[in-house]
Amino acid sequence: MAKAKTARATYHCSECGWQTSKWVGRCGECQAWGTIVETASATPARVVSAGPVSAPARPIGQVDVRSARTRPTGLDELDRVLGGGIVPGAVLLLAGEPGIGKSTLLLEVAALASAPALASVPPQARTGKGSAQDPLAAVRNGAGSPAEGGGEGAERRPVLYVTGEESAEQVRLRADRVGAITDDLYLAAETELSAILGHIDTVDPVLLVVDSIQTIGTSEADGAPGGVTQVREVAANLIRVAKERGMTVVLVGHVTKEGAIAGPRLLEHLVDVVLYFEGDRHSRLRMIRAVKNRYGPTDELGCFDLSEVGLVGLPDPSGLFLTRREEPVPGTCVTVTLEGRRPLVAEVQALVAKSHLPSPRRAHSGLDASRVAMVLAVLAQRCKISMHEQDVYVSTVGGVRLSETSVDLAMALAVAGSTVEQPLSSTLVALGEVGLAGEVRVVPGVQRRLAEAARLGFRHAVVPRGSLELGDGSPLRRADPQLSDFEGMKVMEVDSLTQALQVSFTAP
Repeated sequence: MAKAKTARATYHCSECGWQTSKWVGRCGECQAWGTIVETASATPARVVSAGPVSAPARPIGQVDVRSARTRPTGLDELDRVLGGGIVPGAVLLLAGEPGIGKSTLLLEVAALASAPALASVPPQARTGKGSAQDPLAAVRNGAGSPAEGGGEGAERRPVLYVTGEESAEQVRLRADRVGAITDDLYLAAETELSAILGHIDTVDPVLLVVDSIQTIGTSEADGAPGGVTQVREVAANLIRVAKERGMTVVLVGHVTKEGAIAGPRLLEHLVDVVLYFEGDRHSRLRMIRAVKNRYGPTDELGCFDLSEVGLVGLPDPSGLFLTRREEPVPGTCVTVTLEGRRPLVAEVQALVAKSHLPSPRRAHSGLDASRVAMVLAVLAQRCKISMHEQDVYVSTVGGVRLSETSVDLAMALAVAGSTVEQPLSSTLVALGEVGLAGEVRVVPGVQRRLAEAARLGFRHAVVPRGSLELGDGSPLRRADPQLSDFEGMKVMEVDSLTQALQVSFTAP
């Protein structure tokens, strides 16, 4: 008599969902230890027959897209990243480190979505109290025009904010601080999926914010909230409801110590938009970028200023990364970095001082350690600028982190200027990657960077040779209208770091 064939056991990682046919101590995907658990035996695949359809298939040209148009959030910097605003029925995932300002940002978005007229009120005025001086009193009393979201004839736009990490009272305190109090903003403190679905049926919101997805659980799935199975089940149900109702859903996601979104990688595949909220906790600057966007670009960057009244958009953040001074100082150089498609002017500072230690110090802030060490080595070997008995400190201004290789040339000029005690011109910017042979390499987007520098008043630039070859070869005559502000800027093209040092310190 033949033996019945038993199902072979499989194992999966409880952190990322990676699967294997045998037990191992360490996950092969996320490298976590002790997270491999046995998976329940899968049932044999069944043949599925054809069934009724929810709607007949139509030619793509006959599909009405008016209901799927983007709606501005009221925060211009966020709309820039999203491609114009939020799309009805879309599901967004916002991730960031603890305390970076995710909840504050989404609370402002929820308030603006429920009362669009708030977008015309300055952030500093949203915290006023009393109907006499409160600029929001007219909006909250329904006195605004229908187009602004007020008045009896205006369409209601209820928004539901669900918090699983805080109490409703704690969220209300933050709402008072940032002025996010409106009649159509509903708040619920829940950690059970079924309760959230009940709130959705009652409120019928146009926007749902869940803070955060790792704190929500359901009795229909195994494991504790935040586990792979729970996160997958909760996300799948919220995505289904969003598509059925045409309701926008924003999910807040935790991140691991490596900076990746906690939970299964499948979560990022299920949602429509994945956003990262970044910034130095000791700086007021906050940046938001999209790594996945089905409705817009993924190379845009939004900048915010984290103040006592909440997050304020920064349409021109370059001023945060520059130091205004009357006289040039040795050891400073300005460069232009590209964050997505957005050029940002930043300043690199260096200080070279005599060391009293057996091993001179090499300290840096806001720059990549390996790039700093490489540039110092090239200066010593190729340009004969010796620093073996001196401490070297290199930093950026404003807490910004510059990881692009285009910063190499500015870093080298700043260090060299501090070493020889000679300042650079206050109207000069430097762009270029420095190689180990001492050459200066071309970096992408030089024209866009120079246009931004020219707009801010810089008149001299040092760039790698070949950066400005756009047909006629003239760097001062461009047919591209985006480079109109580039007229009159003196551009010096160099081949090597030695040549860059010569032309930079002789520039007027």
